[in-house]
Amino acid sequence: MLPPQLSTFLLLALPSAVRGVFQDEVGHIDYHYELLGVPQPETTFFHRPRREERASLLYTLSDIGVLGAVNPTSGAVVWRHLLNGTLTDGGGFLRAGEGENWVTGALGKSVHAWDGVNGRNKFWVDFDGEVKDLEIMEMTENNRKDVLALFDEHGSTVLRRLSGDDGAEVWKYTEASKDIPLQVSTNVEKVFVISLRGSSGSYNLKVTVIDTLTGKELDQWVLGSKGEVRSEKDVMFVGANSAAPIVAWTDDSLQKLRISVLGTRNRQEFALPEDTLAVEIHAPHLVQSLPHFLVHIKTAAGNFAQVYHTDLKTNAISKAYDLPNLEESSAFSTSSDNANVYFSRITDGELVLVSSVSSAIVGQWPLKDGKLNQAALHAVSDVVKKSGSGQNFAIRAAVVTDKDNWVLVRNRELAWTRPEGMSGGVAAAFAEIPENEDLVKTLEQEAHENPLEAYIHRVNRHIHDLQYLPAYLNSIPSRLMSSILGTETSKDGKPARDSFGFHKLAILATKRGMLYGLDVGNHGKILWADRVFHIASGDKWNVTGIQINESGGKTTVVGSNKDSVTFKTLTGEIVESKAPEIQVSTQSTALVSTAQGQLLLPIGYNGEVLDVPSSWTPGQTVVTRGSEGELKGITFVDDGPKLSQVVSWTFALPEGQKVASIATRPVHDPVASIGRVLGDRSVRYKYLNPNTLVLAAIDESKSTLTVYLLDTVSGQILTSSTYQGIDAGKPIEVAMAENWYVVSFFGQNTLRSSPDQSIKGYQIAITDLYESDVANDRGPLEDAENFSSLEPLDVPSAGGASALPSVISQTYVLSSPIKALQVSQTRQGISSRQVLAYLPEMHGIVGIPRMFLEPRRPVGRDPTPAEVEEGLIKYHPVIEIDPKSIVTHERDVLGVEKIITSPAVVESTSLVFAFGVDVFGTRVAPSFLFDILGKGFNKLSLVGTVMACFAGVVALGPMVRRKQIDARWKAPM
Repeated sequence: MLPPQLSTFLLLALPSAVRGVFQDEVGHIDYHYELLGVPQPETTFFHRPRREERASLLYTLSDIGVLGAVNPTSGAVVWRHLLNGTLTDGGGFLRAGEGENWVTGALGKSVHAWDGVNGRNKFWVDFDGEVKDLEIMEMTENNRKDVLALFDEHGSTVLRRLSGDDGAEVWKYTEASKDIPLQVSTNVEKVFVISLRGSSGSYNLKVTVIDTLTGKELDQWVLGSKGEVRSEKDVMFVGANSAAPIVAWTDDSLQKLRISVLGTRNRQEFALPEDTLAVEIHAPHLVQSLPHFLVHIKTAAGNFAQVYHTDLKTNAISKAYDLPNLEESSAFSTSSDNANVYFSRITDGELVLVSSVSSAIVGQWPLKDGKLNQAALHAVSDVVKKSGSGQNFAIRAAVVTDKDNWVLVRNRELAWTRPEGMSGGVAAAFAEIPENEDLVKTLEQEAHENPLEAYIHRVNRHIHDLQYLPAYLNSIPSRLMSSILGTETSKDGKPARDSFGFHKLAILATKRGMLYGLDVGNHGKILWADRVFHIASGDKWNVTGIQINESGGKTTVVGSNKDSVTFKTLTGEIVESKAPEIQVSTQSTALVSTAQGQLLLPIGYNGEVLDVPSSWTPGQTVVTRGSEGELKGITFVDDGPKLSQVVSWTFALPEGQKVASIATRPVHDPVASIGRVLGDRSVRYKYLNPNTLVLAAIDESKSTLTVYLLDTVSGQILTSSTYQGIDAGKPIEVAMAENWYVVSFFGQNTLRSSPDQSIKGYQIAITDLYESDVANDRGPLEDAENFSSLEPLDVPSAGGASALPSVISQTYVLSSPIKALQVSQTRQGISSRQVLAYLPEMHGIVGIPRMFLEPRRPVGRDPTPAEVEEGLIKYHPVIEIDPKSIVTHERDVLGVEKIITSPAVVESTSLVFAFGVDVFGTRVAPSFLFDILGKGFNKLSLVGTVMACFAGVVALGPMVRRKQIDARWKAPM
């Protein structure tokens, strides 16, 4: 027998070997979409981070708050940052100074600058107010490019000039006029602040002139009459510098476009078509560029553009020429080459380039592959004039499409496509790949026939299937070689189920109203992508539930505004949809079982279950949250034509507490063993009540976290625990499986052994539930097959009353913050479990073995031989994040909001899918791969060895037989 110390060492070393991701599995069992989010038109541009080089990078601040740079040659991410640490709903600013190696951005209350090449932070400054605009002073008195930041601070307009070197404040201008600051612009001598003056719905524009050196106000005036501007959206454009020294606005009716040259008190009006739907203005950003700009007008009949020239001497604006009207959607972009300004028009089939001086086309590039098959929404372009004769220009345009894709078109070729619409995921679910629809219908038909007709029908079907026998026989060699060599095959490129259960579909819904279907067994390949709803900018699609109909091959997604969509799981083809209503009415959904099948019930904000069909009576108690935060258990009574809802119990939190997180056991949560075998061969029986939920409630005034375990049938508290010194501003999450649950939080606790010392950090607490405190004891229920949760817990009896579980808890301090807790799932529940969590500081997903979180680990002593045999190790309060336990290995997975898991057919493996900013999927084997061969197994060597042995037997067989015959003849008679 091994010494206890050596056994403990082996137990500690074994999980690291089990959890390690092998090198040959990287890119084989996992996949990763490294995303930024959908680029915003005002915060996306090409920029050269090194003045001495011609190479440019593509910079963007996306609609979810990710700032990053992309290599325009390959489409690969160079660097990126999630600015606020969480997803946002658009907004922010991003600017770059010509010839500078840094870019500056602003979001919320912060202004920051980043190295353009490697993304390292140059400075980060926080302020009290909200940033309303950001610009770069291209020319200053000390030949340094500074940053102008416009703020709205408690109703006052504040403009700060910040040093471009370290973000230090050069000067500050404050105006307490209660006007609404909009944008800031600058030229060589002056700074212009554009504000809205007036009352809600009736404004006019105010221009304030500020000295660039001192920050003192020089002048102020009002443009136009009161009421010309209804809201901030009516101000369409404010030029950043002397290349576009204008401010343009319109009204709600879109009848006239009003433009004023900054520095003047006059304005000019230009009539718009009667059926105008939208107006966009595009202008150059380089100081040395010609003051020309383009007005893109979208009407009901199509879209066209008008190019205008600004005379800086007379301050007159004149229309130079028109670009033709097109019925198909198109996007315009601006690019500059020294003083020359070019306008690019991107349509579904070609790129057209014109100079701002003349309407003559200087470049035209039809797409080589025909069309994008996507409508262009907005774009940025980079134009280079080539030397020599022939085609004198080269162009590349980064286009955002109506499918939320970011594509780059280089001359006539589609260079790359980035599926940025997959970012901002709000819900996801695994689905089995549907079987052939014809086969499903045939099997259903056979099930409803009498036995004789069904048998005849099946024989005819099998005879009909013989036509596929030659093709099957022809495929055997290729399938055999594929199995030996480890290569992948597919059936006509279509996804199909495999014997291991790795090929499943992941259905992903995003905040922008997009749905995606991914084949998780084929490196996460996108099978289809559809926009089901058009979500306005700044809003998001709040998905409350997803129901997978495996037998019918359909999926239903339900939203919070009584919206829903049903589509075919395999193709994404929409079968039925209901558009969102204006009012938010649904807080969540509950999947219940009825006599007719599973039903996804919408739950209103008052806790009432909505839209329950009378013929679909749920058989379970549905737990909902009321308007005051209380939990309610609702049962359903069929009163003939009417289905009544009865509140069977209500659980109200104590005063001061509010719900932080709730978890229940997964729908698929098999239990392989009803007891835990101890080292002395005794058994502690697990408390396996399926009708339980865990609720974490935070009390901010007392900095306490209380965790309740509730019986969902009776609403009774089975157990509770309270943790002190909790930071309510940090994430609090719970997860539950089998007979245990975990809760993570940030807290500060005093040591029991030393009251003068405390532990502060991110913690995870685990609780095990058993039927009795004593081994080999089933508790009050003993071997009863049935029990009632409605009996009082404090009066157990032999008549089948419920009983309180025996609770064992332990708390550990983690070396890194975690969020998005989830538990791995396997088909039979035989494999050990892993607690999966996202590491926001390390940008990875960790799998913590269940044995490390065991609450029965001995405290303050070494484990006994029986405990070592059971697998227990000595308790240590700190769990270090082992790099081998990070299932994302070296991948930089950013902004994960949720993790879901699903069992494979093989017991060893659990499928993992994570979404948020990035999309990541992999397979984990908590107990190692004990039922399948790994990718590193040399099947070719095995087959070769078997064939060599067979050849040896064939060759040596006659020799052995001859030797045996000769031996018999020589034997003495």
